[in-house]
Amino acid sequence: MKQFWFKFSLGVFLVISIGASMLLSPKQAEAYQDASTPSGIFVTVTYEEPMNVRNGPGTFYDIIGQIFPGDTLPALGISPGREWIKVTFAAAQDGIGWVYAPYVSISGGELPVVEPPPTPAPLITSTIDPTLAAQFNIQPTSTRIPTFTPPPALSVPAFGDESASNPSRKTSGIFMLVLGILGVIGLVASFFLRR
Repeated sequence: MKQFWFKFSLGVFLVISIGASMLLSPKQAEAYQDASTPSGIFVTVTYEEPMNVRNGPGTFYDIIGQIFPGDTLPALGISPGREWIKVTFAAAQDGIGWVYAPYVSISGGELPVVEPPPTPAPLITSTIDPTLAAQFNIQPTSTRIPTFTPPPALSVPAFGDESASNPSRKTSGIFMLVLGILGVIGLVASFFLRR
C-alpha cells in the first residue's frame, strides 16, 4: 500500500512540474527575444571565475559588485594606463563601474581614454599623538643584579599500608563487587528474556 501512494504522489508531482515548465517556457522565450543585443562598444568577460566591479580603476577602490564569465556590459572608456575599463553597471549608485582590462575582451570599436575618479581618501590617517606616545617613553631605572637563591630541601613523604587500618575501604570494595555481580546477572537475564 505504501508503494502505491509513493508512486501515485511521484506521478502527480511529475505531471504538475511538466505542466508548469510548459506554461513558463513561452514566457522565457519571449524574455530572451526581448533582450536587446548590445550595440556600440562593449566588453565580454573572458576570465574563468567571477570578477569584481569597482567604483574606480584600481584595487584600492571599493568593490560594488561582480560579473561572471560570458557577461556583456557596455563600455564607456579606458583608463590612461589602459589597465581598467569604465563600463555601465546597473548595480552601482551612479550606474558606472570599472573592470580589469586583461580579464575582458573589447568589441565594437576603440575606447576613448577617460580620466579616473578621484582617489578615495583613507579612512584612518597614520598620525601619532605625541602626548600618547610620551606615555610609553619610559626610562629604565638602575637596579641591582639579581642573585641566585637555592630552593629549600626536598622532603619525601613516607607511604604505608592504610587498608588494614581503614575498614571503610574494604566495605566500599565489597559493595562495588556486589553491584558488578548484580549487573552481570541482570545482563544475562535480559539476554535470555529477549529471546
